[in-house]
Amino acid sequence: MTEITHWADVVAEEVAAKGGKNMISTGITPSGHIHIGNMREVVTADAVYRAVKDLGENPDFYYIADNYDPLRKVYPFLTEEAYGAHVGKPISEIPCPCGAHKSYSEHFLEPFLQSMETLGIHPKVLRTDELYKAGAFVESIKTALKNRDKIATILKEVSGKSVMPEWSPFNPICENCLKINTAKVTGFDETAETVNYICSCGKSGQVPMKGGGKLTWRVEWPAKWGILGVTVEPFGKDHGSSGGSYDSGVRIAREVFGHEPPYPIVYEWIMLGEQGAMSSSAGVVVSISDMLDVVPPETLRFLIMKTKPEKHIKFDPGQPLLNLVDEYERLRDKEDPTGLEKRIVELSKAEGVTQSQIPFKQMVTIYQVAGGDLKQIEKIAKRSGFNEDSAVIHQMAKNVGIWLDKYAPVFAKFGVKDTVPVQCASLTNTQRAFLIAFSDELSALSSELTAEDVQRIVYETKTDGTKISKNMINYAGGALPADEMDPKNFFAAIYLALLGQSSGPKAGWFLTSFDNAFLVQRFKEAAAYRP
Repeated sequence: MTEITHWADVVAEEVAAKGGKNMISTGITPSGHIHIGNMREVVTADAVYRAVKDLGENPDFYYIADNYDPLRKVYPFLTEEAYGAHVGKPISEIPCPCGAHKSYSEHFLEPFLQSMETLGIHPKVLRTDELYKAGAFVESIKTALKNRDKIATILKEVSGKSVMPEWSPFNPICENCLKINTAKVTGFDETAETVNYICSCGKSGQVPMKGGGKLTWRVEWPAKWGILGVTVEPFGKDHGSSGGSYDSGVRIAREVFGHEPPYPIVYEWIMLGEQGAMSSSAGVVVSISDMLDVVPPETLRFLIMKTKPEKHIKFDPGQPLLNLVDEYERLRDKEDPTGLEKRIVELSKAEGVTQSQIPFKQMVTIYQVAGGDLKQIEKIAKRSGFNEDSAVIHQMAKNVGIWLDKYAPVFAKFGVKDTVPVQCASLTNTQRAFLIAFSDELSALSSELTAEDVQRIVYETKTDGTKISKNMINYAGGALPADEMDPKNFFAAIYLALLGQSSGPKAGWFLTSFDNAFLVQRFKEAAAYRP
């Protein structure tokens, strides 16, 4: 059977075959919370970057923050009073919402850059406002202004829409109102590198091409490809649709700027549960930083790595997130993975980040058994065989605590009762006999209880003549009803004795989180409980 190649390696092999140095680029406008949907772009770019490196190349990798774009509107997370007057201004030039950052864009960009570090993604970070102010776009601005009519024709032929007669590929920043989307170009001086304009606010003037404005998106994007030498770039399906900005960018790159467009990786959206595609402006969002407070970074990378870019992903931070972590951990720990499975795990790992080997679901159990107490959590984890640094255990415990508080469904939560639960009054004589026999088995163990011990003890109740079944008959004072000798009844007795409910977390992980002495005492007390 032919081995399936991971999609990132397919891309890497195709771009490497073209020869020359590769540069992988990714970019997002930090106009709002940078969410899990945006994460698909940067993780996709990082996967290809790693795959190209694995071929022996030394590619460049840039993340471009499009922070010279205007604030489009007062988003749901802003107030009209504070930001109404700033609509239309570059987001790099307006105030931070919390006052702790130098600008609006940095307020949203900073946590995202921290999240990339946590995800093991380390591109060179560029900001478009700095590129424009440093003069990186000047030659492209000249070329675009001189080829205004040619670009307009390309846009008409690609999108089917004609530009307005006053349209220009360059948007000046008005010196009066400071907005970047309200002024019209009235002329330019190529030698002096200036642009003349008149603004809707009534101001007319002249701005330098160096930092005095920016190219419109459909022109700026292909200009950046040439300025930075981009050879590979992922982008959302909106840009990749027929007649979209990639299609026009291809022609503008070749016919106006004279360079080749990058290899495109068009990705589908990440959908938030039943709410649809994530959108910062619409308020349908779970931020990357919020999710990294909950799950290990390799789990979020795995979400992207296991799915081809052209397939949409459904993301739910509740119970499905717990299942996603479990899926990754099972694949990571698989004894004989296929080549593709091994590659998915390799690309899911966050480089330079140490992660706990404690299964997330097991930590969910440990955390709740310990009542969130970090010292007790560490004690239980180490008793369960996880000899990890305290900091690693504490980090996973913190993740689990936040998940339980913010996203966990009710059925995933439990609390160990300080005393015998009143629900133990409903225990049958068979269940009481089992709890006493179980406590005897625990007392006889020479070491702490293991998950294997739990399974053995409970399931040996079904077999006549085993030590535990004999003890149960002895404690019951005679034969027990055959229809009650069902392991599920005995698991229910365990949960009733500890939680006051008939079901709970995986029994093996659950019971091994307790000291044997505690279980012996609790099971005997529960068996004897009769209000």
